[in-house]
Amino acid sequence: MNGTVLKVICLTSALVFISNVSADTALIVKELQVRKELEFALIDLLNGIMRSEVITCITILSDTVYLGVFEGTLFKRTITVPFVMIVVEESEDLLSPNYDTLESLRQSRKDGCNVYVIILANGLQVARLLKFGDRYRILDTRAKYIMLHDIRLFHSKLHYIWKRIVNVIFLKYHKTIKGNVRAWFDLSTVPFPNPIKGIFISRRVDIWRNGKFHYGRDLFADKTADLSNEVLNVVYYDHVPSVIVIKSNESSKVGGVEIEILNTLAKKMNFAPKLYQPSNAEAYKWGQKESNGSFSGLLGEMVNGNADLALGNLQHTPYHLELTDLSIPYTTQCWTFLTPEALTDNSWKTLILPFKLYMWVAVLLVLLVTGAIFYGLAVNYMNLLDYNNSLQITKKPVTDSKPVGMYLFGEITNSILYTYGMLLVVSLPKLPSGWSIRLLTGWYWLYCILLVVSYKASMTAILANPAPRVTIDTLKELVDSKIACGGWGRETKKFFVESLDEIGQKIGERFENIDNPEEAASLIAKGIFAYYDSSNFLKYLSVKRKSSYTSMEFENSTANGTEVSKADRDLHIMSDCVVNVPISIGFHKNSPLKPLADVYIRRIVEVGLVEKWLNDAMYRIRTMDTSNEEVKALINLKKLYCAFIALAIGYTLSVICLVGEFVHWHFVVKKDPNFDKYAMDVYYTNKNKKH
Repeated sequence: MNGTVLKVICLTSALVFISNVSADTALIVKELQVRKELEFALIDLLNGIMRSEVITCITILSDTVYLGVFEGTLFKRTITVPFVMIVVEESEDLLSPNYDTLESLRQSRKDGCNVYVIILANGLQVARLLKFGDRYRILDTRAKYIMLHDIRLFHSKLHYIWKRIVNVIFLKYHKTIKGNVRAWFDLSTVPFPNPIKGIFISRRVDIWRNGKFHYGRDLFADKTADLSNEVLNVVYYDHVPSVIVIKSNESSKVGGVEIEILNTLAKKMNFAPKLYQPSNAEAYKWGQKESNGSFSGLLGEMVNGNADLALGNLQHTPYHLELTDLSIPYTTQCWTFLTPEALTDNSWKTLILPFKLYMWVAVLLVLLVTGAIFYGLAVNYMNLLDYNNSLQITKKPVTDSKPVGMYLFGEITNSILYTYGMLLVVSLPKLPSGWSIRLLTGWYWLYCILLVVSYKASMTAILANPAPRVTIDTLKELVDSKIACGGWGRETKKFFVESLDEIGQKIGERFENIDNPEEAASLIAKGIFAYYDSSNFLKYLSVKRKSSYTSMEFENSTANGTEVSKADRDLHIMSDCVVNVPISIGFHKNSPLKPLADVYIRRIVEVGLVEKWLNDAMYRIRTMDTSNEEVKALINLKKLYCAFIALAIGYTLSVICLVGEFVHWHFVVKKDPNFDKYAMDVYYTNKNKKH
C-alpha cells in the first residue's frame, strides 16, 4: 500500500515538473522568438554552404525545444540535399546514447554526411555528444558543424575537442535592441590554429541580420592551409631510415625520410615543428598499453594529446589507427627476420657441386649404358669375324687372336673402364676395329667434350667464388631451424599468434619480446635467435655490428655493451618478406591537419622525393656493408679440400684392393691343390682353360 502511494506521488511530481519545464520552455521560445529567426538563419547558412561546397548529406540533431525550427519551411527553402533527422530526448545522456540515436549517427557517418546541425537547448548534452563522437569516431570531426553558442561548451575539459573540430560555426542569438531592428545572430568559430590558453575565446566570423550576412565571408574557410607559423609539437622515435639521430658530442642532429617529409609539410602549411623524444624512449620505444590503462612511449604522447604529429616508422595497422590518425602511406616496407648464417663448410663437396643430383645420375647411367653398348658391339663384331672365318677355306690355320683394338671392349670390365677414360678425356691406346664402334666412339667423344667443358667451367666458378652461404630464407626454414625468434611489442607476437597460417602460428608460439636490438644482434651472432623488424632497419643493425667487428684490434672487444667475437656468425636478412607493411606519419586522433597533409604527402610520393630521401638515408649504410666486397678469383688451400679428399678416397680404395689381393693370394690361390709356385704359368694356363 505504501509502495503504491509512493509511486503515485513520484509520478505526480514528475508530471508537474515536466509541465513546468514545458511551460518555461514555451515562455523562453516565445520571449526570444528564436524559432523563426533561427530557422531563417539556418536556411541562409545551409544554402550558402551548398552553393560553395559539395554536400553529401546533412545530419540534424534536435530536441523537443527546438524541434519547431525544422518544419517544412526549412526543407522547402533549402537546396535539395538528403537530410538525416535525429530527435533526442531532453533527458537522454549523449555520452551513452540509446540504440536509435547511436544507429542513426553511425548510419549518417557511413553515408558520408559532411554537415552536422546540432541544435540542442542543453549545452551539457552537446558537450557529452562531442566527447562520445570523438572517442568512438561516431562523428566525422572533419565535417562542418553548426551549433548554438553555449558557454558550457567551452569548459577547459573540452578544449581538446576544439583542436579536432575546427570547422564549426556557433550561433549566438541577440535580442532586438531598438524598435525596428530585428534580432540578429553572432557567428563565431574556434581560434584555430592559435592555441587555446586557459580561457576559450571564440573568434567572430560574421553577423546575420535581416536575412543577410554582414561581411559575406567564407564561413568554412580552410584553416589548415596557413597555420600562421604556429608551433606544433612533434614526437619522434629513432628508427632507421624514417628517423635517424646522429649524435656528436653533446648535440644531436635528426634526419631521415620522415624528417624530410615533415620539413616539406611545415613549409607548405606554414608551421614550426618542435621536435622532442618521449621520456625513456630507449625503454618504451613506440609504447604500449600499461596495466593501469595508460599508454607509454610515443603512442602515449599521442593518446594524451601532448603531441600533434608523430614520427618513427609507424605501421599503418588497425591497432595504430585506433589510437591515432595516420597519413596515407608514403612507402611500403618489407618486414622480415634477421637470422644467423650457418658455419657449415662444404668445401669437401666441391667435386660434386658443379652438377646437381639428377645430373650425376644421368652421367652415371650414360656411362653404364654406353659401356654396355660398346661391349655388345665388340662381341657382335668378334662373333661375325669368327663366323666369316669358319666359312672361308684357307691354308692358314685359324688362330684365336682378336682383331686389332677389340681387346679394348671385348670384356665388360674393360669396356666400362675405357668408356670412363674417354669421359675423363683420356685417349684410347688403339683405334678400335669395326665401323659401328668407331662411329659410336666419335659421337661419344663429342658428348664427353661438352660434358667436361661444362664441368670445368662450373668447377672454376666454384673455386674462384666464395663458398656458398647456408642461410635461412623462408618462414618454413626458420621453423625447421628450431632457433628462438622475437621482436618488439606484444602486438607483434599477437600478429603471429592470430595468423591464419600454421607456420606463422608456430612462430608466434616461440616469439619472444626483446626490447634491445643490440642484444638481439648478439644472440643472432651466436646462432640462437632471429629478430623481426623492417628490412632497412635490419640492414642497419647488421652493418652496425659488422663494422664493430671489423674495427676491433683484439680477438674480443666490447661494442655498445655487447661482446663481439671472431667466432660469431654473420647476420643474414631473410630474403622472403613475412609481410609488406605500409608506413605512415602519425597525427593526434581526429586531427584536422590530416586531409591537407595527405594531399602534400601524395604529391611528395608521386614526384619521387620519398624514394630519393630513402636512398640518401640508406646510402651510408650500404657503403659500409662489407658483405658485398669485390670477389677475387683466388684459390686457397681450403677450396682444394675436395682434391685431397678425392686422393684420400683413392688411397683408401687402393689399400683395400691390395689387402684383398693379398688375402686372395694367401687363402685362395696358395691353398689350391694344383698350385705350383715353380710352374705358375702352367697353373694359370690350366685354370683359364677350365673357365
